[in-house]
Amino acid sequence: MQIHGPTHVHGPQPINAPHRAAASQSTAQCGYTMGADQLDISREADMVSRIRDIPDVRADRVAEIRAAIEAGTYETPEKLDIAVGRLLDEISV
Repeated sequence: MQIHGPTHVHGPQPINAPHRAAASQSTAQCGYTMGADQLDISREADMVSRIRDIPDVRADRVAEIRAAIEAGTYETPEKLDIAVGRLLDEISV
């Protein structure tokens, strides 16, 4: 943008009639065809939507784990090995 000072101020401008819009052509005349709308949902958004549908507490799973704990069969050496392995993988990242 250049500013040249008050010496380049234009004089009065003519008053013209308002512009008139040309009549628009119908879509058939101009060759425009309307397509169907499309919505693309990302994998992340789809996953968040599915997660929202999962109940907060799975009562059946909680009851199953409680019964296993009470019976003394929940903590097994295999489960502990898996848990320790996952912990080590998480720490090493």
